[in-house]
Amino acid sequence: MTIHLHDFDGEHSLMLEAGGLAAALHRSASARRRTGVSRSSPQPRLWSMTESTGSSEPMLSSVDQVGLEFHPTRGPRDRRPAGGGESALTICVLRLDTPLSRPVLRRVRPTAPAPDLPDLGWLKHVNGDRGAALEQFVTGWYPAAGQPPSPSSVPAGSRSLPGGLQQLYLLAEQRPDALGRHNHILPWHELQSDPLGELLVFGVENQGCFYWGLPWTWDEPQDDPTVWFREYDDKPVTEQEPLSGFLLQFSLFEAAMSADYVGCVDSLSDRRVQQLTAPLQRVPLRSFGPQARTRFYVAPGLVLSVSDALNDGKFDLWAGATHRSALQALPEFDAEWLRFDG
Repeated sequence: MTIHLHDFDGEHSLMLEAGGLAAALHRSASARRRTGVSRSSPQPRLWSMTESTGSSEPMLSSVDQVGLEFHPTRGPRDRRPAGGGESALTICVLRLDTPLSRPVLRRVRPTAPAPDLPDLGWLKHVNGDRGAALEQFVTGWYPAAGQPPSPSSVPAGSRSLPGGLQQLYLLAEQRPDALGRHNHILPWHELQSDPLGELLVFGVENQGCFYWGLPWTWDEPQDDPTVWFREYDDKPVTEQEPLSGFLLQFSLFEAAMSADYVGCVDSLSDRRVQQLTAPLQRVPLRSFGPQARTRFYVAPGLVLSVSDALNDGKFDLWAGATHRSALQALPEFDAEWLRFDG
């Protein structure tokens, strides 16, 4: 069973899968404090929803049992009914006080049979033929759109670039998400000099806080040049991997960050990281990003990034999957997920 509630604009505001408990409730306009909504005020009509674990004890019989969080919004995000009127509740989230165990979660939100998940054949090429590794990962992770391009379709303007970038642009002809949905590899015709004229900027952070560049050269491009990272006006520093490894790392990071199915948790100890990554395979590359020092672990249809951004002995984890079932490769452990779609 799937239930949708709608806001004033007709957008989906609630979806419960299979009568499930993992619900994101989005309503229109302003908020609790602004509208005077209180615990005693009428709540969304979910009171009759009852789930049972198979015993005589109900697991959920009302919204109050899980806690209803109200998130005020102001300004341009406020929505009002057509013709004016009072603002209404916006962005409510049903959150369980105690996370469901995997067995219970499988009962209330069963995982559909897995399709053919992207395999790990590319992994054997990481320290041999990185071009093959990049192609196999990208084509396995992202569905193709349209007709496959021929090698001669590489834009003429990109032919003066290193082979790794040419290859990525060719892959992006049929799979545009390969250039990133969180951070971005710039299209070849948007490549530009950095403010000091020292680097050819080819990649940017989503808020413009930092960028990646290659050394300017009037000669033939190097086969596998050094990648430089620069934040604001700080002195540029090198990525640990040259371009061939960097493009693999960028692709893995984007795959995890932009996936439809996600699991994330922060501030884990090294022991818990080892526990969580034990069933996975580590990608044999050096750290990605001078700041976050990110490394990657994979399973079929799954990419997990592990970052140590603060250098405080605690690690942040972000997993992305092509299908919800792929997140089942992550073992249960004694920490609370910030989000877990598996």
